[in-house]
Amino acid sequence: MDMSDQKRMGEDYASRDEVLAIQERKLQQLGQRLQGSAAWQKHFGAAGISAADLTGRTALSKFPTLEKADLRAMYPYPMLTVELEKVMRFTATSGTTGLPVLFGFTARDWRETVVKQLHRIFRTVGIVPGDKIYQGYGYGLWVGGSSMDEAIQSYGAVNFPIGPGRSDLMPGWIRDHAYDATTMSPLWLMTLITHAHKLGIDPRKDWKLRVGLFGGQSVSTTFRNEMEAMMPEGFKAHNIYGTTEAGGPILGISCEHSHAADEMHLINDDSVLTEILDPQTLEPVGPGEVGELVITTLDKEASPVVRWRTRDLVRLSKDPYGCPCGRHGFPLVGRIIGRSDDMMKVRGVMVFPSQIEDVIAGLPGTVKEAWQVYVDSREGSMDQIEVAFERTPDASMPSAQMEEELRQQLRARLGLTCAVKCYGEGLLPRYEAKATRVIKRQQP
Repeated sequence: MDMSDQKRMGEDYASRDEVLAIQERKLQQLGQRLQGSAAWQKHFGAAGISAADLTGRTALSKFPTLEKADLRAMYPYPMLTVELEKVMRFTATSGTTGLPVLFGFTARDWRETVVKQLHRIFRTVGIVPGDKIYQGYGYGLWVGGSSMDEAIQSYGAVNFPIGPGRSDLMPGWIRDHAYDATTMSPLWLMTLITHAHKLGIDPRKDWKLRVGLFGGQSVSTTFRNEMEAMMPEGFKAHNIYGTTEAGGPILGISCEHSHAADEMHLINDDSVLTEILDPQTLEPVGPGEVGELVITTLDKEASPVVRWRTRDLVRLSKDPYGCPCGRHGFPLVGRIIGRSDDMMKVRGVMVFPSQIEDVIAGLPGTVKEAWQVYVDSREGSMDQIEVAFERTPDASMPSAQMEEELRQQLRARLGLTCAVKCYGEGLLPRYEAKATRVIKRQQP
């Protein structure tokens, strides 16, 4: 290990005070940079504040938050803080809820900052140079696959940039190529496990995978445990979390200790500052409480964000800075609970899709990766939800009994009576990346 490697390893185990000191310094530098941006000064000025006032964490709390609607109003290149010719490439949000938003990267952003952030994630989960990696995230303008490619190459691992798809081919390739690690959606891996069994391939015996970085879709602990049980002994399915606005899948990762508790470190908090705030009051939440992740990019040259509302809800760990792994500078949070703007209010009851997924995953005989929620709305109100799930062919209970059991468990969990419908395996949609779980049906 050379001196630069030792330095990077030391940064992984920085104390919380050291991380806070880095944040203070970088916030001041960010304030200085944004003084030259007319767009940012206009945004801050509307709140009666200036970029020059960004002098540290205490000052940051006085700055306005930023949302997707703000950026869409500045289409096509919102908050771009360098000349267009200095942008190496763009990425974009999915656009599932409206016009996609473009975010630029300078060469330094792409080849240094994102790479450094992802290298720390690789080290956290035990990926080493020389490992063979099946890169299964998507490409195009989506940041997932392309950022992984850049980081895997510079890390010294062997990249197989396949992306999602080819379920007929991949079970055999995973066996024949003997991949050590993978990056993909957990739903896609479960689909590949199912196809492998149909092809006479036993992932537990025939695959060599020991670690997976699974993002794009949060899944329950039950789902993850069942998936790991079907994989080679010792395989760990690590939660990874990020956003396009942050610069990629670089915000959160579980370690060998937090994995079992379904928690992850906000592992690049010295590069992307995270606040966990009450979505209504925007005040910080305490240990054990649920809040929305709000981020400020400290190192990004092109398209930085200040107090970006991700709308993703997490629970701050009861002991955020006490992980036995020693990464005490980087707080622990639980898996993504849901989105503050995806929360459903059905007949006065607050419902998150993750609550429904937990119940489905806990019922024996269900296909864990296949479920949908159909919402019936009338005149702006949500009157009824229908939960659709699949039954495995070898399930011990008949369909009608499974429907009734799930209906009762959902009522106990949600305090709400739901319509429930059981389907045969393979009849509901499958998703290679982020799943669309809630479908609204407008009633006359």
